Amino acid sequence: MKIALLGNPNTGKSSIFNLLTGLRQQVGNFPGVTVEKKSGFFTDNNQKFDIVDFPGTYSLDPRSLDEKVVSKVIGDPKNPDYPDLILAVVDASRLENNLFLFTQLYEFNIPMVLVLNMWDVAKKQGIQINLDKLKQLFPDITIVSTNARLGLGKERILNALNTVKTRDGNGFIGATPSSNEEINDKIKRQEAKVRKEKIEIVINQIQTKSNTSKQSRLDTFFVHPLWGYLFFLGVLLIMFQFIFSFAAYPMDFIDSSFGSFAYWMSNILPSGVLNDLVSEGIIPGVGGVVIFVPQIALLFFFIGILEETGYLSRVVFIMDRIMRPLGLNGKSVVPLMSSLACAIPGVMSARTISNWKERLITILIAPLMSCSARIPVYTLLIALVIPKGYLFGFINIQGIVLFGLYFLGIVGALVTALVLKLLIRSKSKGFMLLELPALKPPRWADVFTSVLEKVKIFIFDAGKIIVAISIVLWFLASYGPGNSINNARENIRRTADYQTADKEEKMNLESSAGLKHSYIGQLGQIIEPAIAPLGYDWKIGISLITSFAAREVFVGSLSTIYAVQDEGNEPTKLIDSMRKEKRANGSPTYSLAAGISLMVFYVFAMQCMSTVAIVKRETQSWKWPLTQFAFMGIMAYTFSWLTYFILA
Repeated sequence: MKIALLGNPNTGKSSIFNLLTGLRQQVGNFPGVTVEKKSGFFTDNNQKFDIVDFPGTYSLDPRSLDEKVVSKVIGDPKNPDYPDLILAVVDASRLENNLFLFTQLYEFNIPMVLVLNMWDVAKKQGIQINLDKLKQLFPDITIVSTNARLGLGKERILNALNTVKTRDGNGFIGATPSSNEEINDKIKRQEAKVRKEKIEIVINQIQTKSNTSKQSRLDTFFVHPLWGYLFFLGVLLIMFQFIFSFAAYPMDFIDSSFGSFAYWMSNILPSGVLNDLVSEGIIPGVGGVVIFVPQIALLFFFIGILEETGYLSRVVFIMDRIMRPLGLNGKSVVPLMSSLACAIPGVMSARTISNWKERLITILIAPLMSCSARIPVYTLLIALVIPKGYLFGFINIQGIVLFGLYFLGIVGALVTALVLKLLIRSKSKGFMLLELPALKPPRWADVFTSVLEKVKIFIFDAGKIIVAISIVLWFLASYGPGNSINNARENIRRTADYQTADKEEKMNLESSAGLKHSYIGQLGQIIEPAIAPLGYDWKIGISLITSFAAREVFVGSLSTIYAVQDEGNEPTKLIDSMRKEKRANGSPTYSLAAGISLMVFYVFAMQCMSTVAIVKRETQSWKWPLTQFAFMGIMAYTFSWLTYFILA
């Protein structure tokens, strides 16, 4: 049996889906669109049930892409996702609003089970629902109550599925013995006012409610024009402190593990191309994917808690008034907030934005928020060119510069959003339809299931593209035209520096000479005239190219280029070599102007192939990631040139 799980947002559909399917589920997209499709299966009495958790929907008269998908599937029996049965989920504590979609679904002749979820929340709010009367009003469907968040009601749902009633075609508004397409057209033509008036009559017959003020007192604080923002700021500070502090440990472990694994493979495999491909291309490429998992998992863990408790909806509400003039949506705050840790989960979380234009703008500006991958670049360059010292005796100057780089990224993102608002055309007008769900404790099983889904999507979807590009970068850095690399190494062996060096230094000198004459090294020298106005030489140019794989690769590339012994990633050795680096005229390569110019470049440049891969996946087109790469590159070049021009 094929089941469609339908309902308003925040009704607990995902909890019921997880309750029925456990981990027997997968995430994909509906054909031809970027709307997420969660599907799974479960068995009962030797019968298999396939279930699709459709996006949260307010109406079958669609205003968003999510609602268009639902309307299209329900209105077309030939659609591959057309259900044998509808599992309609409503929030028992908000029955009047939720019945709008339910009564639209009721117009169709599809067998249906009505699930009154959050029964415990309704009771706490003093709401009483007369189930017997409700069953009299809708006699041709099965009605059950659940507390899916607490794991209660699964057996009632399974029993209901085994006793599904046939439908006779009598709709909520009137008899509708018509085709699904005709019913769909009728629903779109009907005035919402007529349907709401009939729903009010139903509510008056089945529901009684005693007033309670607990919920309103909390919401008065959470959406307050001052305290609401301050509380949200505090939540952000705590959340990112955890992400930056705790993600570092598993990330370091993953990094060292893949490094050790690559070293081990290089020793057991016979020397040659296969050895180099595996140890220098494939394993580091896979490691470059897996290393982001702790950040993604932690970030979505916190977001899952905020969403499960209902607080995230309050954040979206208060931020909408700020984001709307910039062409964004209140829901844009979650992706932008996520991007401070990593743009990848930030772009992925933009799926919650229904309006295409607002979602696209959010995706395009998310990488401008300074992510944690920029931190190694920032800290190295700040230590290199910014003198240590304090303002007023206690304000760290280097800390001010780091804060300034983050602030510059935020300002750049918001200004870019305003420009994109004027340039991107859309027929649909942006709006935010939002119902604040009841505040409640999180269901931990749902939180961890959501985290697992996001991690799987990143590893298996974006990972394939990342590994492929890593192999290409390895090839370009390992080979050169003709015998150029071998000749360069032979020449370096004849130098006095090489003759007096120890074994490790000799290997680094050979590696540096080989890299200079590789395809990517020669490309760095070719682009040197273009980057010279920014204050960069060809060695920095190589690092700019290689760090496209990931921004933090910039540091590793410089370590190789300057033939620095890199035991334990000791930054002082790299810094010392960079400080000694001179231009042809004897001036330091890393002057104050060049260093700050380089920092500004990394604030704006799209130096992350992982993000490019995710943007391509989310937009289902190469047009937008290429556009994003282009305008961020233009911004990076322009502002870093201005910085160098002013400071030089």
